[in-house]
Amino acid sequence: MNEPIIDLQSDAHFMGEALRQAARAYAAEEVPVGAVIVRGGRIIARASNQVELLKDATAHAEMLALTQAQEAVGDWRLTDCTLYVTKEPCPMCAGAIVHTRLARVVFGIGDPKGGAAGGALNLLQFPGLNHRCDITPGVREEECRALLKSFFAARRSEKSEAADSKNSGN
Repeated sequence: MNEPIIDLQSDAHFMGEALRQAARAYAAEEVPVGAVIVRGGRIIARASNQVELLKDATAHAEMLALTQAQEAVGDWRLTDCTLYVTKEPCPMCAGAIVHTRLARVVFGIGDPKGGAAGGALNLLQFPGLNHRCDITPGVREEECRALLKSFFAARRSEKSEAADSKNSGN
């Protein structure tokens, strides 16, 4: 039995780092998703969503973290790395994760409508692809959920207030 032992305390610690990145996204009025990539027990990449800032639909936290990690490692293959992300990766990010050959993906909250790590579909373990990742869902799930819920509740409130002020001005 040479399988690695997964230390769940480490998962909680590194998800905390991803949550800090998500909070940065929230403060920047981005969808609050954060990601960190860990290699050998050390964080080698940190990112938060920057879609609005960069005006780039591909600027998801996972994509930005993958690019940083590849630069840190000096290779596009991330076979000995783990991604911690606050929300289940979408199909675009899952495709990039498979291509970079990440060993493991740990996420906070699942996405039954659009997630590609077992939510709506599972690209990370799709039999026809050349690589499969280990998946650990639900790490610090309640904190990840609360951050997203708060963000979208605030957005709905802003839109409602804007509509009310527009209607009262007529």
